[in-house]
Amino acid sequence: MGICNEIKKLMIDNDVTITQLARIIADVKNKHYTVQNLSQKLRNNTLNASEIDIILNALKYQIYFYPQKRG
Repeated sequence: MGICNEIKKLMIDNDVTITQLARIIADVKNKHYTVQNLSQKLRNNTLNASEIDIILNALKYQIYFYPQKRG
């Protein structure tokens, strides 16, 4: 399952709309960002790392990276 599907679940769990997230991304990036653009990126799994970071911060989540165990 991709990160975009996980974000969609978090949006539902946190009662946050795609409109709200698009507005947050636009404010943080200080540039025009439409609901249609975000919707398409979520559908096509094409969010970039900065967009994912902004969304997760808005939803109060973090991603952690851990090294794989060897052996």
